[in-house]
Amino acid sequence: MKLFEPIYTKILQWAKHPHAEQYLAGVSFAESSFFPIPVDVMLAPMVLANRAKAWRLAAITTVMSVLGGMAGYMIGRFLFDSYGEQFLLFFDAHETFELIKHNYNQYGVLIILLAGFTPVPYKIFTIASGVMSIAFLPFVLLSLVGRGARFFLVAGLVRLGGDRLEETLLQKVEWLGWGTLLVVGAGGLVYYLTHLA
Repeated sequence: MKLFEPIYTKILQWAKHPHAEQYLAGVSFAESSFFPIPVDVMLAPMVLANRAKAWRLAAITTVMSVLGGMAGYMIGRFLFDSYGEQFLLFFDAHETFELIKHNYNQYGVLIILLAGFTPVPYKIFTIASGVMSIAFLPFVLLSLVGRGARFFLVAGLVRLGGDRLEETLLQKVEWLGWGTLLVVGAGGLVYYLTHLA
């Protein structure tokens, strides 16, 4: 049974939609403040669908992601006392949140640079930044650098891969999909055994 190939094909079709850039902008904004799915899964197929727009798409993703991060900061700054517990429960992020606060105390605002680039949910960092009243301008500038580095790298690699990458992905998408699920499941199990058991 093929599960991931139809999903991948559908995403490629969406990437060619006339309003695809607006959808990308909306998902980029939402992903930085409350939406659980990484925007890379939309950016990469859109670059594959139109490689000439790779840098434009990366720029849209970066700018809207940082704007979403600013919204996340405001959520943390002004709404966390009222809704923070529900947020942490929804994302199952209590331990991650505490770890981020510890890292802020140890490394300061430079942790935002790392957060913008890594797969750790950026939205947790943005909200934690607001909760801890991190200086807003450094938060925005470091977010811009971190998020920009990540999205321009993704766009550049996909653009560089070109038709060959598209063919390879189509051939291997089932293996990649199931392999990713297996890695995520194994990581979750290891985390559970080392932190919660």
